Amino acid sequence: MTSETTGENVPAAEETGRPGLSRRGLLGLAGAAVGAGVVGVGAGIAVDRTLLGASTDASATYPFYGEHQAGITTPAQDRLHFATFDIAGDLDRAALIELLQDWTTAAARMTQGRPAGKYGPASGPMDAPPDDTGEALDLPAGGLTLTFGFGPTLFETEDGRDRFGIASRRPAALVDLPHFPGDALQDALVGGDLCVQACSDDPQVAVHAIRNLSRIAFGRASIRWSQLGFGRTSSTSKSQTTPRNLFGFKDGTANIKSEDTTVVDDQVWAASDDGAEWMRGGSYLVARKIRMVIETWDRQQLGEQERIIGRDKGEGAPLSGGTEFSEPNFLAVSPTGGTKIDPDSHVRLAHPSTNGGAQLLRRGYNFVDGNDELGRLNAGLFFIAFQRDPRKQFIPIQTQLAKNDAMNEYLKHVGSGVFAVPGGAASGSYVGASLFA
Repeated sequence: MTSETTGENVPAAEETGRPGLSRRGLLGLAGAAVGAGVVGVGAGIAVDRTLLGASTDASATYPFYGEHQAGITTPAQDRLHFATFDIAGDLDRAALIELLQDWTTAAARMTQGRPAGKYGPASGPMDAPPDDTGEALDLPAGGLTLTFGFGPTLFETEDGRDRFGIASRRPAALVDLPHFPGDALQDALVGGDLCVQACSDDPQVAVHAIRNLSRIAFGRASIRWSQLGFGRTSSTSKSQTTPRNLFGFKDGTANIKSEDTTVVDDQVWAASDDGAEWMRGGSYLVARKIRMVIETWDRQQLGEQERIIGRDKGEGAPLSGGTEFSEPNFLAVSPTGGTKIDPDSHVRLAHPSTNGGAQLLRRGYNFVDGNDELGRLNAGLFFIAFQRDPRKQFIPIQTQLAKNDAMNEYLKHVGSGVFAVPGGAASGSYVGASLFA
């Protein structure tokens, strides 16, 4: 992201002489170091990008404004920084709108490879903090997308308060997720009033984006929990190869692809007749932090691993035969008895044919958060899925998996969140404007 001093014709909230930041937002800049510290865990990922191997053109950019938010059907990038935010207790409706306006201004700039504010990190008044933190100063856009969502508690707090006068506009599809069998959720990794998904092919670009949005929000919203991810575990375009998860299997073979526009319209985008007009063109994001019991899995026989997944580990083909993209035959009989694909295999239980045709557009990532107190890898899958209605898609699919999936022995769900992701912002407006219209 190159340094610059010229502005951009993007609306900001109440002007301060520092476009993109409101007066209230500037109050927190004196303590920017505090806000930066919240997401400072990303500092260690600024390593040799040649070794990291970005998967697309580093100069790629995706439009921020449009009918839909970017970062959903966009070809999945290689790196993730996901964060949820809680709104400050004294914030009112006007100040919340102001924050969303400020975030929109900054996001529109950063996704195009520009600094977060009018002044670059090494320019502007010497007696004020820079408008941008600077760690992406010499980096291209890296295919950055920023996707914003609203959690259930933004509409109504757990104690029933309607802080912003929007409780009546909460979409029926934005339900609180139930407690699934086997859940081991940690309170510190659940929920949030707002979420931001930053995806890029450069880890430092993704971290830079969340860091600057957190800095801009200082005094108005603070990070509740966040997650770094690497090595996408799904493909959202037919131009992409199928990646592997930390169990070593190809992941997301049957994922919805952006080119399948009929399926995307039916399964991903919210429509006017779904009951919340302001969500038209939007979607619903479910995030789950799933820890994998790596050490136990690594000691399992190859044949048992393949039985649990329902695919072979090399090609990724279903055990009923064929190649990776062959349709599984769940009735194919094994010479040794039973069916070739185990009835409790992950492939069968997650397949649309056993879930009333329901599908998810997945954008998950691997994570490794060091080790735990017993020296085991704290690693797994940061699952992200977009859908038209969690009540008809994620919840019934996960309910079936949680009860019967043979893979459950090796998984532990520790984090969770559900968010309404509004449609894209029009140039001259801001993300979520339709909610407050």
